[in-house]
Amino acid sequence: MPKTRRPSAAHERAGAKTHSTRPNAAPAKPKASAKQAKAQAVAKAKAVAPDVPALLGSTPATPFRGNPDIFGRLVEDHDRHRALLAMIDATHGKSPERKRLFKELVLEIKGHAAAEEQALWSSVMRHPATTEDARHAVGEHKEMDKLLADLAARDMASSGWLRRFAKVRDEYLHHIREEEQEQFVAAEKQLAAADIRYMRQVFNRRKREEKASAKVEKKIRLKD
Repeated sequence: MPKTRRPSAAHERAGAKTHSTRPNAAPAKPKASAKQAKAQAVAKAKAVAPDVPALLGSTPATPFRGNPDIFGRLVEDHDRHRALLAMIDATHGKSPERKRLFKELVLEIKGHAAAEEQALWSSVMRHPATTEDARHAVGEHKEMDKLLADLAARDMASSGWLRRFAKVRDEYLHHIREEEQEQFVAAEKQLAAADIRYMRQVFNRRKREEKASAKVEKKIRLKD
């Protein structure tokens, strides 16, 4: 999403291949249970507005939830975003909670998407078998950026805002489900285990930087 291009995980890993020889890759952490990982992600969302319920319900099955690698880390953020979306749904009008939760959602998605592109997709794109998956994911990030900017420019108390929010919510939920169940599965096959663990470190560092510099942009789309 950000226009400024930053060094990718591929550059930081000095061109790591499918078979990694990186000596300093962090050792694998124990895998958390899927239930525990999801609960931790929801708790982070709840910290933004403790009094707003996070009626998340069931989440799509994925083999990565709780994993100590880049894919587990990305799913953790996805669950956090699912909770934020559910909490926004539970708010009303221009309430302080809706404003606060929406701002957090925008900054979260912006930071997450930029870091994901740098830590994962920049490397995955180099493999012919997954080039199209990477391009598809990045393209959807850019589209989501536009949808969020449109929402931010509109009156939160209007019924039109709620209708548009529902569309954005459904689009984003589709995007992250597709990543978890299809694109991550394909990407994992192209990467060495040590690289996948190291990408988590890159993602964490990049996300902190990207989220800190992200802003809520406002721009109404001409097409509905």
